[in-house]
Amino acid sequence: MKFATRQDCELPAEDLFAAISDFPLAERMLVNRGAQVRRLDPSREPGAGMAWQIGFDLRGKRRDVRLSVVRFDRPENIVMEGVSDMFDLTIEMTVIALTRAKSRLIFEVDARPRNMRARLLLQTAKLGKSQLDRQFASRIADYVAGISTAHRPRQAR
Repeated sequence: MKFATRQDCELPAEDLFAAISDFPLAERMLVNRGAQVRRLDPSREPGAGMAWQIGFDLRGKRRDVRLSVVRFDRPENIVMEGVSDMFDLTIEMTVIALTRAKSRLIFEVDARPRNMRARLLLQTAKLGKSQLDRQFASRIADYVAGISTAHRPRQAR
C-alpha cells in the first residue's frame, strides 16, 4: 500500500533539505511522541548507511522497525528502507524548489506485506484508504511545520 502527499513550505529548497536531513531532530520528535530510538551506525554526518532501531506501541502492541538510509542525494532526495516483523517499508522524500523562498516536499511511503497476516491487514485497510490518506497528509503537514519552525533563520522567527 502506498501513501503519498505533497507539502509546500516557506523555506528555500536547500533549507528544507537540511531540515529533512536533520536526523537528530527527527529522533527527538519520535522520542517526544513516545517512541524509543536507538542509533545503529557511528556516522556523524547525514548520508547513506545511517540506521536506527525504532520501537513504539501501536494499537496496544509493541512494534519494532529497523530503518536505514539507502540513498542520500543532496539537495533533493532521501530514500530510507525499513523492516518490521510484518512489513517492508520504503520512505522517499523529495524536495523541489518552487521559488527562491518556497519549496515542496513530496513524501511517499510504500508498505509491502511480509506475511499473510500483514497482507490481510492491508486488504482491510484499503477499505478506509481515503481516511488513511487524510491522516497521513495531516501527520506529514505537522512534521513539515515542526521542522520548518526549527530551521527558520533566527531573524525570521
